[in-house]
Amino acid sequence: MRIVFAGGGTAGHINPALAIAGYVREREPDAEILYIGAKGGMEERLVPAAGFPFRGIVVSGFQRKPSWDNLKRNAKTVVRMFTSSGEAKRILREFTPDLCVGTGGYVSGPVVREAVRLGIPSVIHEQNAFPGVTTKVLAKRVQRVMLAVEDARRYLDPGARCALTGNPVRQEVLRAQREPARRALGLDSRPMILSFGGSLGARTLNEAMASVLVEEAKTGEFQFIHGYGRNGAWMPERLAEHGVDAARAPQISLREYINDMPECLAAADLVICRAGAITLSELQAKGKASILIPSPNVAENHQYHNAMALVRRHAAEILEEKDLTGEALRDLLHRVFEAPEEIQILGKNARGMAVEDANERIYRILKETVKQP
Repeated sequence: MRIVFAGGGTAGHINPALAIAGYVREREPDAEILYIGAKGGMEERLVPAAGFPFRGIVVSGFQRKPSWDNLKRNAKTVVRMFTSSGEAKRILREFTPDLCVGTGGYVSGPVVREAVRLGIPSVIHEQNAFPGVTTKVLAKRVQRVMLAVEDARRYLDPGARCALTGNPVRQEVLRAQREPARRALGLDSRPMILSFGGSLGARTLNEAMASVLVEEAKTGEFQFIHGYGRNGAWMPERLAEHGVDAARAPQISLREYINDMPECLAAADLVICRAGAITLSELQAKGKASILIPSPNVAENHQYHNAMALVRRHAAEILEEKDLTGEALRDLLHRVFEAPEEIQILGKNARGMAVEDANERIYRILKETVKQP
């Protein structure tokens, strides 16, 4: 089987493609896989590092904020819509794939669109509860639309052939177990709260968590692991200014980056984080209670929709960034723990949303699509 993958712009589009490609290669070692992404995008570095061949095309997305500079950028984007389609067509004709898989981001648009025009069987994987523009535009033209969240179906054309597959979850996340993880992290019997805002860090989340950590250090009721990201290096000093030496506080672990996320996630009693699609799929897979703080700085506010898919099922709590303060976060944190059964209920409901066999479901659809006349 020869497969082209197309997706990029953010890790949320790239990692699912790599996870699917890896599973295909595991099932079919002889499968030939090519990844088409944007030149200069994250995928240009991540895809070869994962062991897959990469071809780049020049493409860009539209800037939504009105300004003279963005108007000029959007003019270039219009031109690139045509040139990128030509580049995609040439690569597809050279590689002659049996199947094209789009995982979102502006780069997947021209690739999937040209694959459809060339008669190459094509599918889309949509990670979010609110589908992206590319998915909405191409949904009716591809053979299947694979959904991570059932809620996404209502935003698509009724004629789209949708299937619930879930998001692929890393095997190391699935395998990590609570008790061994807690021992490895040196935790005791007190509840552990895991919080993070991504590799760069989220300023508002870090500000709120700094306030929470200062106050909670006085009681020692909880244990914390917080990832502050590259832009949050000020946090240890901020805590020190308020009398908290994070390096010596046994119940607080401050890190720039959480390298052992599978273990930390397995050990956590509650997770405070953004609402990216892959993160939420991991929370569901592990049955973790969470307080979600959706980023408002993403396309179509999709993180809010992702979060609400859990909140509506009583599988998470939400605190929007416009309402985020240290006091508000601390109050919600304590409210969740006041009723001992609440943590269990949230976790159980999150677990009920998990699609345990996402990789296998996706693989079956790929195989079925290739077999179609």
